[in-house]
Amino acid sequence: MREFGYQRADDVSGAVALLAADPDARFLGGGTNLVDLMKTGVERPARLVDVRELPLDAIEETADGGLRIGATVTNSDLAAHPEVRRRYPALTQAVLAGASGQLRNMATVGGNLLQRTRCGYFTDLSKPCNKRAPGSGCSAVTGEHHNHAVLGASDHCVAVHPSDMGVALAAFDAVVGYETLDGPGELPLADFYLPVGDTPHRETALPAGALITGVTLPPAPVAARSRYRKVRERASYAFAIGSAAAALDVEDGVVREARLAFGAVASRPWRARAAEAVLTGAPADGDTFAAAADAELAAARPLPDNGYKVTLMRNLAVAVLTELAEETAR
Repeated sequence: MREFGYQRADDVSGAVALLAADPDARFLGGGTNLVDLMKTGVERPARLVDVRELPLDAIEETADGGLRIGATVTNSDLAAHPEVRRRYPALTQAVLAGASGQLRNMATVGGNLLQRTRCGYFTDLSKPCNKRAPGSGCSAVTGEHHNHAVLGASDHCVAVHPSDMGVALAAFDAVVGYETLDGPGELPLADFYLPVGDTPHRETALPAGALITGVTLPPAPVAARSRYRKVRERASYAFAIGSAAAALDVEDGVVREARLAFGAVASRPWRARAAEAVLTGAPADGDTFAAAADAELAAARPLPDNGYKVTLMRNLAVAVLTELAEETAR
């Protein structure tokens, strides 16, 4: 790791100003991803602007009945918060599935959204990677890609986004708040992550130098009955090979409202809107759930060694939706 400067920000505007004054600086929250990337040489900031002590660590109810989660709230505090557990249980489950207790104590909500892919070629400086070195090529397309994208990828990048938390946030229409030198702004999570296209190194729509200040969850009664399920290659804190966040509102055996998002299948948390359209107004049964999963996965374009993900995600979606429907019927 090369030498770098360090400065602790006193307030939000000061943090933004510090980054604006040094284009090679980076914001530091918990450091659970950034510091690792600095060790491997993928990230080489000249200065770290520590934002951990900024007053962004609260979880508060919004005027319309949603929740606003500060950017420096730790994953541990987010998962344990009683209102998160009551109103958005899938979010709690996603956070708890994401990492060890020690990492959750350090990792922050803002940092979780901005974490980079865990693709082995991205972190290996000896291999071409368009996300790390634009124009160099994507080693995974013809190399090791069993845990890479089957939805929304391109020939330029097939890496997946690693966040568990982001999958639940995507299902519940979260909105990301940020601060720039020009003032505050917001981005729906649906627009926060950019499509891969031919510029996989451009990962988010955040303005240059912006500091994430929080995430707002709008009121969603359906979210109170929600689940997050994750499939991984080992039980102990591995990244997902497939995951799903789902919520169902069922009345008289018919789906009135559905939320569904997939993880570990694309470069961003994947909102399954085609599946939701099939579910809404249909019988809450296995045939409907399978048809919904098939509708979403019809767009899948697997590589030679990751086609299993299509079957895995179909089965996972059906399983979690069935579980929610059976709970509703009790």
